[in-house]
Amino acid sequence: MSILTILFYAIALLILAATAMAVTRRNMVHAVLYLVLSFFGTAMLFYLLGAPFLAALEIIIYAGAIMVLFLFMIMMLRLKKPPGMFFPAAQLLPAVLISAGFLVVSTALMGRTSAGWDAMAAAQADPTAFGIYLFQNHWLAVEIASMLLLVALVGAYLLGLRARRTTADPEEAS
Repeated sequence: MSILTILFYAIALLILAATAMAVTRRNMVHAVLYLVLSFFGTAMLFYLLGAPFLAALEIIIYAGAIMVLFLFMIMMLRLKKPPGMFFPAAQLLPAVLISAGFLVVSTALMGRTSAGWDAMAAAQADPTAFGIYLFQNHWLAVEIASMLLLVALVGAYLLGLRARRTTADPEEAS
């Protein structure tokens, strides 16, 4: 088994762990942070497979812009903080383990030299060719994803308005 195969499976395992933690958290901010870790892991996979441009897009678009959008939606909903510590001790161990795993794998990826490892030529993609392929063959999926994000944003806004109206003081309404 080569070092690339070991790194691939290590990154895949870390992505699955981070995503599982994101889905099971009650605190939405914690869930978003775990999802950011999952997106960073996906970017590492793209980088490992010879597509650094897609890795950069993953970090810029998903870990950056989409997660900021999610945080704005969470802030607009004004969810109540669950009682207890900010970060309970039961959640501290998985967070530390997943973060340490990502640190080890990213250090291994960044510390590699191109002389020792062969690039995976089949996974390398030219950004222009990828864009043409994506918008010629999968334009409907891209449009559906953008509409889902728009509907989620409008829904969060309306839920925030409804919550604000129900908690408003009756004297202010008149």
